[in-house]
Amino acid sequence: MQSGESRVKRSLALPIVGWSALTLVLVGAFIATIGALNMTVYGSSMFVQRYLEAISRDQISQILEIPGVALSDAELEERGLPADTSVAMLRAGVISTGPKDVRIVSDVAEENGDHTVTASYRLGSSITESTFTVSPLERLWGVLDSWSFTESPLSVINVTVQHGALFSVGSLDLDTRATKSGDELTAFSQSAPYLALAPAEYELGYESTLLKATPVDLSVAVGEPSEAIIDLQPTAEFVSQVQSEIDDYLAACTTQQVLQPAGCPFGIAIDDRIRSEPVWTIVTNPVVTLTPGEDAFVMPATEGTAHISVEVQSLFDGDVEQLEEDRPIVMGLTVRIKPDGVSLAIEIT
Repeated sequence: MQSGESRVKRSLALPIVGWSALTLVLVGAFIATIGALNMTVYGSSMFVQRYLEAISRDQISQILEIPGVALSDAELEERGLPADTSVAMLRAGVISTGPKDVRIVSDVAEENGDHTVTASYRLGSSITESTFTVSPLERLWGVLDSWSFTESPLSVINVTVQHGALFSVGSLDLDTRATKSGDELTAFSQSAPYLALAPAEYELGYESTLLKATPVDLSVAVGEPSEAIIDLQPTAEFVSQVQSEIDDYLAACTTQQVLQPAGCPFGIAIDDRIRSEPVWTIVTNPVVTLTPGEDAFVMPATEGTAHISVEVQSLFDGDVEQLEEDRPIVMGLTVRIKPDGVSLAIEIT
């Protein structure tokens, strides 16, 4: 028979063995759970997928907090960009379309611990792919994987505004002169680089009372610079305002009861004696047309017609007659929009 002491030792050993086995099971389950999380929710593939899906949801503030997205001054310099490259487009309401139907095509682990992740997605009407390299960071709570983009997926859009400085993208209006000074501010056409989320589609254009540009659809790829040219042209209202100014100017010229109205594009030389004050009227005003020049909008030399009515006496035979004669109006002009954006500076040439 076993002694009482042996039976006690055996009865104590059984719970210890049971608890040890349970502990091993729990540890194994925990390790398996962590492994599964690191393969899915906290995996490199999901890191990339969350980034792409956040663009489609226009979650800009969250995207900019993703490790490796924001660009440092040194990284801007590496890309050949100035440190003051505008971040104005990195906000909600700017993107036209983000990536849809995101699918991870491959996730390759590199020897140095980095992962090369290729994702497929639909952008507008096209199906395309982008490849990202992500690097491991210090694990969360020592167990959950954490990642950073090795190179920022942000792209740069070099925007050139022809014949102006303002443009719109999405719900945002921007001024390409924002970081400029001195003589740069007066250039007829302006350019500036803007950081932009990628991949994404943007619509750039502009419309105001005086200027309008046909919208430009731009598809921006990951890490690749894009070019957008916004071609501002005078609106019908712009031309109408200039026409009104010219009409008023010529009408003012007719108030001068002289043969050669001062500062006016018409007049007449008469050798005979003038017996009445000349009366000028405008038969047809020059029709304003505006096209972009080197540093302003221009109207080429354009013809109109003025009419003079004056009584003259011949120095040869003394005959008196009422002279009625049409005289040509020939005028060109340059037009600039003043800094307030609504007033015009017109110079007659």
